[in-house]
Amino acid sequence: MLTVLGSNIAAADSIFDPLSNVMLLLSHRAVNRVDSSRFPSGKARLETAGNIAFAFLMIAVSLVLIVVSANDLAQADHGVTKPFSLRSVIAVGVALATKLVLFFYCYSLRHKYSQVMILWKDHRNDLPVNAFGLLTSVAGSKLAWWVDSLGAIAIGLAILGAWAKTAYHESLLLIGVAAPQELRGLITYVSMTHDERITHIDTVRAYHAGPRIIVEVDIVLPETMSLKITHDIAESLQIKLEELPDVERAYVHVDYEWIHAPEHSLKKEL
Repeated sequence: MLTVLGSNIAAADSIFDPLSNVMLLLSHRAVNRVDSSRFPSGKARLETAGNIAFAFLMIAVSLVLIVVSANDLAQADHGVTKPFSLRSVIAVGVALATKLVLFFYCYSLRHKYSQVMILWKDHRNDLPVNAFGLLTSVAGSKLAWWVDSLGAIAIGLAILGAWAKTAYHESLLLIGVAAPQELRGLITYVSMTHDERITHIDTVRAYHAGPRIIVEVDIVLPETMSLKITHDIAESLQIKLEELPDVERAYVHVDYEWIHAPEHSLKKEL
């Protein structure tokens, strides 16, 4: 049989990949089936929650791989290499080819769906992992008994670090991290140039609510302007901002002066 790294990675992929893909599919369908009376803001953040769950699932797989490999290293017969299996090598080679095809397919769609981005990262991680696993498995049976187990531990640590970084990034999106500075600058520019009657831009906020972004803009208009004109300017700006990439919702607040303390403060206690 193929030694620790090859067999454990193949088994982990075979078991966890279908389960994780089903989880992502169900969360994507749930996002598209929304009861607006129950979820007025939609379920877009469910995609991010599913991505976090997927990342922790892969972290768990990495921890299992590290523990099993360390146990195999401790119990191995020193100086005795493990038998080589051509069928196992061919099986892992087929898995590599399949992952490569899926990698290129997900690459073409990674910026369209956040869950496809997660799958693309999974395939991106699996390709070097399985290739390195194949290499160390052969080396473990031909060169030295300890190569395969140490390789498995190294790959497990690399996978754990990569998915921990992904989980951290997705958690920031769920919490509500600020949008990139480039987008905030674009929002400010669009707001300033939207209508010549806008005298000042008081506040611009843009932050994630899951994979997409919420925008808040405070504009200043003359205090003598009629309600109808004020409404039309604010609504047209709202529509324009919501047409920007990744913006889910824009809120435009109108004021008649900008020299004042912040009107809204964060609540420090829940």
